[in-house]
Amino acid sequence: MSVIPFDQRDGTIWFDGAMVPWREAKIHVLSHGLHYGSTVFEGERAYGGRIFKSLEHTKRLLRSAELLDYRIPYSVDEIVAAKELVLRTSGLQDAYLRPVAWRGSEMMGVAAQGNTIHLAIAAWEWPSYFDPATKMKGIRLDIADYRRPDPRTIPSASKAAGLYMICTISKHRAENKGYADALMLDWEDYVAECTGANVFFIKDGVIHTPQADRFLNGITRQTVIELARRRGFEVVERRIRPEEMEGFSECFITGSAAEVTPVSEIGPYKFVPGAMTKTLMDDYTAEVQPKAHAA
Repeated sequence: MSVIPFDQRDGTIWFDGAMVPWREAKIHVLSHGLHYGSTVFEGERAYGGRIFKSLEHTKRLLRSAELLDYRIPYSVDEIVAAKELVLRTSGLQDAYLRPVAWRGSEMMGVAAQGNTIHLAIAAWEWPSYFDPATKMKGIRLDIADYRRPDPRTIPSASKAAGLYMICTISKHRAENKGYADALMLDWEDYVAECTGANVFFIKDGVIHTPQADRFLNGITRQTVIELARRRGFEVVERRIRPEEMEGFSECFITGSAAEVTPVSEIGPYKFVPGAMTKTLMDDYTAEVQPKAHAA
């Protein structure tokens, strides 16, 4: 099945405050964000015509830009409203949304204090990140060669495009070896995250997840922790050594794209998706669906 390139699709994109034809939403080749990584973005899902945790994603987008030393020239309310406009215009009920901000092309060099800050928002149909027919069997993960960097070397709390370069490399290498994704360690060789999702483990009824102060603290991650504690499950956020994976019985990953996806294998370590993982998958599905309003 052929895939339509993203620059050749129909529809409209919100671009610097106006809805423009999809194919005309372009930037110059000498934009600073392309050359120097001064781009931040969000990945969000809409379910039944409602964008899940739109406010939280918007606040994180603005904070990501601040960490890269610039200010997006729109308020939280303006960005939330723009996303809702994009979703309505798309005609989609279930969709993926991509707000993205970047420094423009006025200055071409490391320093770019005078560059215009741009913002665009697009929406498109995107089904489950992994094959739903085999999802409960669990996906297989490789262990990446690259490490998540020390937060003293890069603003790791920002959802910045430059932080994903090693993620793309790692995912490509994993897929070339037959895996669905790769697990990344941090610079001290503790378990960190996958290339675009956070990771959780289960042992003796207790959920363990890496402490999210060295990589992005995912909004889906935060939601799943809340759902688990609402269920009475104990959740421990801590440093996890790779060799500890041998003793965990279940594993799953979380993210706006991945949602809650079970894992059956990480390198030499095996897991069996079980009742707790299934419960959290179901709870997350129920959480993201628009609630019926009482008459």
